[in-house]
Amino acid sequence: VQLQASGGGLVQAGGSLRLSCAASGRTFSTYAMGWFRQAPGKECEIVAAIDWSGGSAVFADSVKGRFTISRDNAKNTVYLQMNSLKPKDTAVYYCAARTTGWGTRLSAYDFWGQGTQVTVSS
Repeated sequence: VQLQASGGGLVQAGGSLRLSCAASGRTFSTYAMGWFRQAPGKECEIVAAIDWSGGSAVFADSVKGRFTISRDNAKNTVYLQMNSLKPKDTAVYYCAARTTGWGTRLSAYDFWGQGTQVTVSS
């Protein structure tokens, strides 16, 4: 499967962005999806994950209450709505898909998109 992330950009602190990740293929609805991010000089970390149906989701503590994750299986797309953005949210954001199970473990994801840059200015 191929994943194409979009929607990143430059935003002021307190602003919002919505990231999208479009997937190719007919089996998107069977994949769990995740959003990860990597800031300069830091390790890649989970932001949010969602199961295949969209019925369950989990978030990193740092984004709880500010970010939401959703998916539209009819459109083969997963979204990350980011509100109340902070400078520490600045990173390259990646979407990823996993074919078994669901959750936050980075190594369990089988397919990765190319990343989209999010920059939050103070």
